[in-house]
Parts: sequence; C-alpha cells; structure tokens
Amino acid sequence: MALHTSASAETGRDIVLTLSCPDRPGVVHAVSGAMLEHDLTITDSQQFADPSTGEFHLRMEATREGSPVDIDTLRAGLAQVADGLEGQWQVHDRAEPHRLLVMVSRMGHCLNDLLFRTRTGQLPVTIPAIVSNHEDFRALAEWHDIPFHHLPVTPDTKADAEAGLRELVERHDVDTIALARYMQVLSPTMCADYSGRIINIHHSLLPSFKGAKPYTQAHDRGVKVIGATAHYVTADLDEGPIIEQDFRRVDHRLTPAQLAQQGQEVEATAFSRAIRWHAEQRVVLRSGRTIVFS
Repeated sequence: MALHTSASAETGRDIVLTLSCPDRPGVVHAVSGAMLEHDLTITDSQQFADPSTGEFHLRMEATREGSPVDIDTLRAGLAQVADGLEGQWQVHDRAEPHRLLVMVSRMGHCLNDLLFRTRTGQLPVTIPAIVSNHEDFRALAEWHDIPFHHLPVTPDTKADAEAGLRELVERHDVDTIALARYMQVLSPTMCADYSGRIINIHHSLLPSFKGAKPYTQAHDRGVKVIGATAHYVTADLDEGPIIEQDFRRVDHRLTPAQLAQQGQEVEATAFSRAIRWHAEQRVVLRSGRTIVFS
C-alpha cells in the first residue's frame, strides 16, 4: 500500500522511503538494488527488526545527482519490490514541505514556538492555517501572514465546529493537525478518520493532577520532576501512542507560576521535536506504540 503526496520530476531529487514488512533476509538488499536501478545514492539508512512483532521497519534517504528522478517511475519500481516483501511503504518528496494545520485555545507557548521554528527553517513544515475556539491569537497569525479561523465550540456547536475543521483540512490540503494546547476534546469519529494525523501535547503531570491549575497541585505536593508528552490523538483521551517525552528536575524553591513557566518550555520543545520527526517521516506507528528513527 502506497500513501504519498503528489510530486513532479522537477522536485523529485531527494526522497525518503519508509517500509514496514514481515522480517526476512534480504530486505535491505532488495530495496538498495531498486535504488541503484534508478541511479539513486543512499545518504542515510536506518532499520529495526522488532522481535516482539516479527516486523522489519526501514527508513532510507536517497538523492540523485544530475537530472532529477521521476517520482512516479520510482514509485512504480519500488512498488514491485515492496509488494514482493508484503510491505507497507511510502515515498516522500523532500522538496514538498509537510502541511501542518495548528489548533490552539488560549495558551500560546506551543503555537509561538512552532511559528518561530517554521519561520526560521527549523521545522520542515508549512502552516497554511491556524484554527482556534477563541480570538486571542488572531493578531499573531496575521503578523505571520497565516489565515486565522475562529471556530467557537459549545456543546450545541461542537458538531458544526468539527465540520468546519474538516472543510479546512480539505481546502488547505493538510497533512497533519497539531493540537498546540487546544483545550477541546475531538470526537471519536474525528480521531478515527484522521488516525495518525493528529498530534497533541500535554504536561506529564497526568493522571495525578487533573483539571485546573495542575502546576499549583504539583507545587502543593512537592513534585521533583515535571515533563511533557507528545502523542498521536485517539479516542482515549491523552492515551494515544507516544512520539516524544521530555522532563526537567525542579525543587521547592519554585513557585507555582515558575513551575508552569518551566513546564511550558518543556512542552514547547517536546512538541516541536515530535512534529519534526513526524514531518520527516521518522515515526512508525504500530497499534499503541511508535518506533522513532533518530
């Protein structure tokens, strides 16, 4: 099965191939041979044979000097190899930025971090739209020259808001939705329809400190470590497959506000790493777990 975005020969010089198949001898040899047939030079290759599932996972970067490789021709050639391996595979054109729609509510640290990293070229994404259930960050979006869409959410308007979100995803040809501290729960149908395409970030004080003011609760309990978890969204709230986690040691000298500030810094960095790895096709999603190629 091949999933990919469209590409032209003019933008097909550098590619990323990902493959998951039953583990067997000769997988790397077969794929490398197909690359050689198309005059591609392999610049990076990582693989993992998972003993717990019997699967083999491969991520390979390749380039072609001189005339660009024709992506459709390459895909046709690799399809024969991958089908023979009974594998699931994708070919990605590195010249085409990953299209990331960002959703936010009233905490802007993760949004601001994503915008800065995108603007400075640290993230291989383009942000075609920002969506929020509040108006707080309209001016920030406009400063970055990114369309801002206000989709208010109440119990009576939740279905309409999700319908509007779906329309925006289609209109902007969105690859992935980033929940940058978007404080609304998506419906199970939405989670299922965009499985593996929605990434969330939350503090890792869960499940101990739920609800309002988690850092105040953590301060009152004298926690010594705070952290953040970035994960794919599923219908099980905050329990989707984990992409990245980070933490920071803290002590009694920090006030609740200082704890929250440090927590936001950890959230932003963990989230941006997860987004980058996902956009660079480094994450293999398998049921409730992930394999992340560095």
